[in-house]
Amino acid sequence: MSNFKKFFRQIFQQILWRLSVSDKMLFAKHLSIMIRSGMPLLDSLWLLRRQAKSKTFQKIISGLIVDVDNGQFLSVSLEKYHSVFGDFFINIIRTGEASGTLADNLNYLHEELKKNYALKKKVKAAMIYPVIILGATFGIGGLLIFFVFPKIIPVFSSFKVKLPISTRILIALINFLTNYAVWVFLGLVSFAVLIWILLKIKKIKFVYHRVLLISPFLGKTITNINMTAFSRTLVTLLQSGIKIVDALLITADTMPNLVYQKELKLIAEHTKSGESMSRYLLERENFFPPTFSQMIEVGESTGRLNENLDYLADFYEAEVDEVFRNLSTILEPILLLVMGALVGFIAIAIISPIYEITQSLKIK
Repeated sequence: MSNFKKFFRQIFQQILWRLSVSDKMLFAKHLSIMIRSGMPLLDSLWLLRRQAKSKTFQKIISGLIVDVDNGQFLSVSLEKYHSVFGDFFINIIRTGEASGTLADNLNYLHEELKKNYALKKKVKAAMIYPVIILGATFGIGGLLIFFVFPKIIPVFSSFKVKLPISTRILIALINFLTNYAVWVFLGLVSFAVLIWILLKIKKIKFVYHRVLLISPFLGKTITNINMTAFSRTLVTLLQSGIKIVDALLITADTMPNLVYQKELKLIAEHTKSGESMSRYLLERENFFPPTFSQMIEVGESTGRLNENLDYLADFYEAEVDEVFRNLSTILEPILLLVMGALVGFIAIAIISPIYEITQSLKIK
């Protein structure tokens, strides 16, 4: 019952408590600057509270001030707003508090948030053209189906010509949508909500993440995103003085894909028992690319693990950037084919009976 309540509390928090990426960036950057300048944490939070423009942000910082004033660690207080900040944000701050590098870790958080924000902007920019194409496709299709076709159906019926299969399918679709439009809409909304709730259940989300990894094209991109997160977070934690096993466990909690969360926890177990990290990675080629595993192996054997992790983070980040830069180019021919097929089908469904009617009139 407690898990059930926790589950729905997290959902309500995600709906009611929302912070923009710019707010989180401001929080991390300004707090880093103030702490580095020697300002006490509590005073820094009060100053941030005055700077915050969002009411939600003000309420959250007020809650942090109360907790910190009562002697709690900042990371412990942030756990109350887990749905807002997430594992990655909280664990990086926790690590900074434990290692005495809070200002540096906050600055790192700001840089990572900035990179993620830039990546999302690239994705949105890449999706503008595909969205326009899809919008035009459904717009033209809807215009033909709901405005043009209904006006000429009576004409087809009056000539008593046998209608082609494409026309009969289109007529059936129009009749169905006309009679059950409200139910179709409610069904789609209910289905979307159900999927959203199901993906909050960890076991179902794990299966979903596993399917994404084996999907063509998307799987490689998701792997590269996770390799970037793995390398970047792990090297930051190691440079902060965190031991390898603890660093792996913290990194596991920050991974965007649940499959990789599990894999990193298994790596931590193997490393704890005395095995090298690379040995496990090399045995899991379906999750970790050979280039990644070999660079880790070289880093472990030469004592340059941190440098190699930095290189890997930059390498896979560049790979991800390249994919999103070319996303519209990749999607363009696919979307044009979809548009052509849909509009072509509707056009054939309209033109075919007209041709049949003209042929029958010629015979008469």
